[in-house]
Amino acid sequence: MAEEEPRVEATHNQPVKMTEEDEKKLRREEGTPSKGYGYAVRDRREALCASIVIFLLLAGITALTVWLVYRPHKPKFRVVSAAVYELNATSPPFISTTMQFTVVTRNPNKRVSIFYDQLSAFVSYKNQAITPPVILPPLFHETKSTVALSPVLGGSALPVTAEVVNGLMMDEAYGVVGLRLVLTGKLRYKAGAIRSRRYGVYVRCDLFVGLKRGFVGQLPLLGSPACIVDV
Repeated sequence: MAEEEPRVEATHNQPVKMTEEDEKKLRREEGTPSKGYGYAVRDRREALCASIVIFLLLAGITALTVWLVYRPHKPKFRVVSAAVYELNATSPPFISTTMQFTVVTRNPNKRVSIFYDQLSAFVSYKNQAITPPVILPPLFHETKSTVALSPVLGGSALPVTAEVVNGLMMDEAYGVVGLRLVLTGKLRYKAGAIRSRRYGVYVRCDLFVGLKRGFVGQLPLLGSPACIVDV
């Protein structure tokens, strides 16, 4: 009889060689990720990134479409009449005047209305204010509408330079005075339920009026182009 090979029994001190099937079974029991699991995780990440990119692209296209449809245009302003009720220059150089201007403002937007607040107005001559700022009431401007404002400005004396006093006296002697009406404030655009943030608005209206020294009342406008509007 052939001699039997001696059996080797595993003990706590002797390692046991594991077969490939045993290693696979052990990995499954311990939850070790396989190659297929890694591919699945990567596929899910790629799908998530693709979904985010598509969402951002669609959101951008939607925002661009809304902007093109509801793109707001700046309002338009024009002075249509002017009147002076007082205009006095004293020494040291002070000017006391009371004036009234009628300003027509137009909202050219078909779908966007405009809400004004914190509006104020003053008159300047040679880049110096000759009336203190006057606060105007809030104004809601409907789409494709026209609104007229007629603020009365002045009433108190303001310090000015000698150049302003001398220039105003010379212009009155000539009969033509160049003035600037300035309106400043905040506006918001409104399209349906959507409201924009507040934007600063600065309106500059340069005009020439026929004015002789000592005259009071309605003044002829010798030149009043459309006002410059900065938003």
